[in-house]
Amino acid sequence: MKILIINGPNLNLLGKRENDIYGELTLDEINLKIKEAFKDCSIELDFYQSNHEGEIITKIQNANCEFHAVIINPAAYSHYSIGILDAIKAINIDVIEVHLSNIYAREQYRRTSVISEGCTGVISGLGYYGYIMAINALINKNII
Repeated sequence: MKILIINGPNLNLLGKRENDIYGELTLDEINLKIKEAFKDCSIELDFYQSNHEGEIITKIQNANCEFHAVIINPAAYSHYSIGILDAIKAINIDVIEVHLSNIYAREQYRRTSVISEGCTGVISGLGYYGYIMAINALINKNII
């Protein structure tokens, strides 16, 4: 079983920016923690990060043929990318939206996610553990 984990803009800067909000772990360290949590499972995890909306859209579109599910942290694109929403709606696999911080406890403009409308579920505010929860939700829902 294969799961694609997509991380959006500026998440490549984790560990270097706003540590009080996003924590001190780098994206590579987070990815290692996720891999470690599922090392004994028959799940293949593929990690992808891009600062470019079109690249993320293409990755989502192609995921339909290659993966059983997608977990996405669209970062700032959450709040305005109809293109990413449309790509999610166009595929026939489950997508779970994850945010490291609690977007509902932040600035007003961050409290709305247009992406959520197309997702199976949303996990927000639990740091890197949100990714682990998303994978467990997919496993326990028997999606994959």
